[in-house]
This record gives sequence, structure tokens and C-alpha cells, in this order.
Amino acid sequence: MGSIEVAERRDVVWITINAPERRNAYDLEMAQDLIRAVEGAAEATAVVVRGAGGSFCAGGALTQLGDPDPAQLRQLFTTSARLLDAIRACPRPVIAAVDGPAAGGGNELVVACDFAIATERSTFGQTGPKVGSAPVLGATNVLAVQIGERRAKEMAMLCRRYTAAQALEWGLVNEVVPDDGLDDAVDRWLDEIDALSPRYLEIAKTSSNQWWHQSRDNMAANLGALIQAIGSEDMLEGARAFLEKRKPDFRGARRRRKS
Repeated sequence: MGSIEVAERRDVVWITINAPERRNAYDLEMAQDLIRAVEGAAEATAVVVRGAGGSFCAGGALTQLGDPDPAQLRQLFTTSARLLDAIRACPRPVIAAVDGPAAGGGNELVVACDFAIATERSTFGQTGPKVGSAPVLGATNVLAVQIGERRAKEMAMLCRRYTAAQALEWGLVNEVVPDDGLDDAVDRWLDEIDALSPRYLEIAKTSSNQWWHQSRDNMAANLGALIQAIGSEDMLEGARAFLEKRKPDFRGARRRRKS
């Protein structure tokens, strides 16, 4: 499955995003592999999503934004939406096992999962307006239900980074553990899940998706806005600044045109 590793242990499907050279940012093929892995875990006890090499996930690969192919980017955006929907539609509990940065779409991946356990060294945050995008697949809508509207706007719009302790205080994650204690903590949660009724866990999960479903029209409309903005001045500047490791200058061109 390319840069996705899927293993089954104790009737649990473990999905590892394995592209540490780009902080586990996913491209189109990886996103499609993730969808297949989640959808293929319908008969498991639970699903665990984690990242390799000291990062959880940096979302979609920004290398595709610096010189965008509109058709490919449209497919990546819509596939990202399908991935998060697959996690919500999975009949089994999905746990985000976070070790390291969860940024951009990786933070929205945490939002979509049912539970999240993080190491102390993990960090969280969105990147949208900082890199010429917007986090419309969870951070601008469902995240407000999890951590409150003002905090969600702060995270989605200002692109700050937050510690695992802050994420726990706000309600973005369920538990924070020592850096060497993630596997033991996940196993403890899986033991608890294993003792429960699969049928009624599924009913509880589908019922708890109320706010996600109510946000779907918002996500679809603003995903359309993102697609229409492919190749825009702000997208190109944000992506190129990121790739060139410099601070973006979104307003410079506007000021120069006015002068």
C-alpha cells in the first residue's frame, strides 16, 4: 500500500502513515490507501491510526500546491473529504494515536477520529491561512463542537501551535501520556473497548455523528470554494513560501499594485 502500513493485532487494525521524510503528509495515492484501510476494518474490534518517524500527520502534501495541477488538486481535496467521512462512517471506534506534530489536515484527522491519545511531545494546529488554504473539513465547523467556537476560530484562523497539555485541557484529545507510553495507553483503551458490545458501540458511534452530518453541507460548499481558488495568488504564495522556508508575503503584491 505504498507509504501506508496496515497490520492486524488482537482483532484491531493498525494503520500507520509512513512518510516521515515529509512529516507523514499524504498525497492522493496515500489518501486513497487510507480510505481502503479504514473501510476494510469494518469487522475489526477497533482501528488505530498513527504516524511513523516522530510525526503524526501534516495533512495533504504541500508540494502539489506550489505548481498546482487543478485536476489533481481537486481530486486530492475531494479524497481528503472522503477519508474523513470514512473514519466517521466506520462502524468501529477509531483511535488517533498521536506522537509528534498533528498539523493542517493531520489535525483535522484527529478531529474526525472518535478518540485521541497523545504523547507529551505532540503538538497540534492548523496551517490553512498561513500556507494559502483553509481548513474546511473539520476545523472550521466540527472543531467548535469539540473545543468551543472561539478556540476553534483561533486554531483555524491564526495557525498557532498548541501543546498536548493544551489539547487535553481544551478537549481535542482524551489523554496525554509520557513519550514512551503511547502503545501501553492505546492497549489499555483497546482492552476497554473489547469488553463492550460491538453492536451497541456502533449505534452509539453513528448517533454521535450528529454534528458531523450537520456540518456536511458547510464542508461541501467550502470545499467547492477551495477548488475554485486553486492556482490563486494566495495559494501560490503560501505554498512557495513554505517550500522555500520563508515567511509568506500575501499582502505585498496587493500593496505594490496600489502604489
